[in-house]
Amino acid sequence: MTTSSPLRVLVADDHPHMRAGISADINAQGDMLVAAEAQDGIEALELFHKFRPDVSLVGLRMPKLDGIEVVASITAFHPAARAIVLATSSGDIHALRALRAGASGYLLKHMLRTDLIDTIRSVHRGQRCIPDEVARRLAEHATDSDLTIRETEILKEISKGRSNKLIGAELNISEHTVKGHIKRILAKLGANDRTHAVVIAFQRGFLLCEDSWSINQRPYPIS
Repeated sequence: MTTSSPLRVLVADDHPHMRAGISADINAQGDMLVAAEAQDGIEALELFHKFRPDVSLVGLRMPKLDGIEVVASITAFHPAARAIVLATSSGDIHALRALRAGASGYLLKHMLRTDLIDTIRSVHRGQRCIPDEVARRLAEHATDSDLTIRETEILKEISKGRSNKLIGAELNISEHTVKGHIKRILAKLGANDRTHAVVIAFQRGFLLCEDSWSINQRPYPIS
């Protein structure tokens, strides 16, 4: 009598306690095991090519290469590879970019205890798995325009409390150009003003907490 091989999983996340918890849950299953663990994006790619896991769990924010870059690199050479991106925020932007990169699933870290194993199994079967709260945000903003790299840079500077003049100096563009970018940012995000734009950018995932000193730490200048 033969038994099927266990489902092999790569766990990539820069937080050791997170990796340990995920690995313990996976190894507790009778039909799956952790093939390898990675602490950054480069190591994740190396271990993927070495072990060719059935499913890769990839943290969104990792050193050297982030999760989206890792998934894009994997699927560029192995289109059938199954990858799940693990994120802390339900914002639609990173979920959309992960799916565009080739991810089969997107799982919020607060859902790991309840949904991790079922998500791994479903993705391995060829299904696409997205939490309902993320799916709703994706649907809500399906027709919205994405921000350009320059617009995102300007939003980061706004979130640090910098004026248009200082933003222009930092990015080596004129104050007039900065104002034009901000006008387009407000229109794309449906924001009333620059403070509102920053709030929306954090909610949707255009900006992460490390992109600014703190959204509540200092007032935003009017211009």
